Amino acid sequence: MIAILPNIPNNVAAFEASGTVTETDFENVVFPTVEQKVKVYNELNYLLYLNTGIEDFTFKAWLQDLLLGIKNLTKWNRCAIVTDNNKVQNFTEIFSVLMPGEFKSFPKHKLESAISWCANGEEKNI
Repeated sequence: MIAILPNIPNNVAAFEASGTVTETDFENVVFPTVEQKVKVYNELNYLLYLNTGIEDFTFKAWLQDLLLGIKNLTKWNRCAIVTDNNKVQNFTEIFSVLMPGEFKSFPKHKLESAISWCANGEEKNI
């Protein structure tokens, strides 16, 4: 399941993934929110808090995630992935070289720093 994170700056599309994540989560939650943010801000600041394992994303969910990236290729500004999974953190750092915009991983205890960085490019020292 993907839910919108509450109390986030308006210029950030922020989500929490928990349990099993399916293509319907992207279609009903992620895509409409991202579309609205890009329309208003003409860029995409995206935060994903992974409160589930990457193995809990269905194959079709991964395809939807790929589609999200391609569809908004020129709009990516900042993307924060919040997880304690070292493999995902390393992948995010490598992926940042391939995509336009800035991509950064944060451990879960640094969620507030991730939100701040995603919204304005500056991390809070918490």
